[in-house]
Amino acid sequence: MTTAQQAENKGQQTRTVAELVDYIQVLTTEIQELYCLDEIPWVVGYSGGKDSTATLQLIWNAIAALPPEKRTKTIYVITTDTLVENPIVAAWVRSSLKQMKSEAQAQGLPFEPHLLQPDFKETFWVGLIGKGYPAPRGKFRWCTERLKINPSNRFIRDVIRASGEAIVVLGTRKAESTKRASRMKKLEAQRVRDRLSPNMNLPNSLVYSPIEDWENDEVWIYLMQWENPWGYSNKDLFTMYRGASADNECPLVVDTSTPSCGSSRFGCWVCTLVSQDKSLAAMIQNDEEKEWMQPLLDFRKELDAEETRDKRDFRRRNGGVQLYERNLEDGISIEPIPGPFIKEAREDWLRQLLTVQKEIRQTAPENMRDITLITLEEMSEIRRIWLEERHEFDDSLPRIYQEVTGEEFQDPRPGADYSLLGRDEWIVLEEICEGDAMHLELMAKLLDTERQYRKKTRRVVIYETLEKCFNTSSRSPEDAIKNARLKRELSEAVSQGDVAKVKQMTLGDVAAINEVDEGESDEQVTWASMKFKKKNSE
Repeated sequence: MTTAQQAENKGQQTRTVAELVDYIQVLTTEIQELYCLDEIPWVVGYSGGKDSTATLQLIWNAIAALPPEKRTKTIYVITTDTLVENPIVAAWVRSSLKQMKSEAQAQGLPFEPHLLQPDFKETFWVGLIGKGYPAPRGKFRWCTERLKINPSNRFIRDVIRASGEAIVVLGTRKAESTKRASRMKKLEAQRVRDRLSPNMNLPNSLVYSPIEDWENDEVWIYLMQWENPWGYSNKDLFTMYRGASADNECPLVVDTSTPSCGSSRFGCWVCTLVSQDKSLAAMIQNDEEKEWMQPLLDFRKELDAEETRDKRDFRRRNGGVQLYERNLEDGISIEPIPGPFIKEAREDWLRQLLTVQKEIRQTAPENMRDITLITLEEMSEIRRIWLEERHEFDDSLPRIYQEVTGEEFQDPRPGADYSLLGRDEWIVLEEICEGDAMHLELMAKLLDTERQYRKKTRRVVIYETLEKCFNTSSRSPEDAIKNARLKRELSEAVSQGDVAKVKQMTLGDVAAINEVDEGESDEQVTWASMKFKKKNSE
C-alpha cells in the first residue's frame, strides 16, 4: 500500500489542518511518482469549480517542483463549454484557460489547455428548436451525453489513438454524494494499479482522483491557504460560490452544525433536470450587478413548464403514434405519448431566445455585451433541419431572425439560400388546404420530396419516401390515434391468446383499409390500395 493510501485511510476521519498539510505533501510526492513512472499522457478535467481547481492546483504545484528534465509528458487540461453554461462561470473559465496557457509557457510547464464544445449538430438548441425535443427530464435526459460526455470523450479518444493509453485526472470526491461514493468504491475494487481506477466508458484509459477522500471544507482550506499557481484568484472563486448560495454565505465548516456552500452547483442555465436553478437565482438575488441575467431565469421557467401538450405533436419523430397509460384523477386514460414540438412552438422558442439575447446584450456589463446564446452555426443547422427533414419550405428562420434582431441572417452553409420553393408557395398551399394542418403537411412533404430528388441520378427510392409521407401524414390525428389503439388492442389479444378477438379485429382492419371516405383524394386511394396489395402478396 502506498503512503497516500495509508493517509487516505486515516483521512476517513476529519483531518486537522496540520494533518491536511502533511497529506498534501504526501499527495505531491504521489503525483510526481505517478507522472514520472511512464510515458502515458494525462488529461485533467477542469470545470472552473472548486474541486477541479483544487485538483489541477495540486498537480500543477507537484509538476512545477520537478526538475525541468523530468517535465517531459504533456498534461492536457480540458474544459467543456456546453454553449448554455451560466454566463458568469463560462466567462470565468475562458479567462482562466487563457491565463493558464500563458503561465504554463512562462514557467516552462507541460500543461496544454483546451476548450471543448459539442458538435454543432448536437447542441442544446439544435435538439430543442431544430428537432423539437422537449426540455430534458429524468426519463429523457438527452442533453448530458451530447453536450458534456461526447466532446470530452472525443478528445480523450484522440489522445489514446496517438499514445495508446491515457490517464484521466478528475476532481471527483466520495463526499459529494452517497451514490458517488458507492460507485467510486466499486471501481476501486477493480484497480489494476495503485490509485488508478478503470474507466468503464473508454478502453485503454485509467482514472486518477487525487482528492477522492477530501471533505468540502478541506477543499476550501487548500484553495484559500495555497496560492493559485497560474495566477488566478481563488478568493474570487470563493466569492462566486458565496454569491451562488441562497443565503449568501459560504463559511468554512468548524463543526457539524455549520453549513457549507459546497453543494452549490454551477451548470447549464437551461437545465430542467433540477427543480430550479438555485445558483443563478442566488447570483441575481445577491448582486444587483447581475440582475441583467433575470431574462435567462425567466426563459428557463418557460422551458420547465410541466404541461406542453398543446405545443407538441401527437406523433413521435418517426411519424408513429405510441400510446401509454396516463393516470388521471378519474382513472387511467390511454393517450398518445407527446412527440416533438410542432412548427409554431419551435418558431416561438427561437423568437423568444433571440429576444432574450438582444435584451441582455443591451443590459449586460460592457465585458459581457458580446454574449451569444445561440450561434450562427446552430441556427444554420436548425434551418437545415426545418427545410430538409421537416419539409417546412416557407423558410421561417431568416424571417424570424430579421424581425427580432433587425439584421439579415447570414447563413454560413454554402448554397443554403437557394431553393425552388419558398414562402409564396407555402402561402398558396395554406390557402388550398383551408386550415387542414395534416393536409398541408402532406402536400408540403410531397412537393419537397420531389424537389429533393429532382437532380438525383437514381430516383428509385423516391417511391418509398413518398409512401412514408402518406404513412405519417395522410391521416387526421383522430384517425391516427384510433388506428394506434386498434393495434394496441390487437397486440394485447395476441399476447393473451384470444384467437376469436384476433380474427374479429383483423377482419375489421381489412375492411377499414378497403373502405375509402368520400373526401379522400385519388393519390390516397392509390397508395392505400398499393400498400394493401403488397401486404397480401407477401
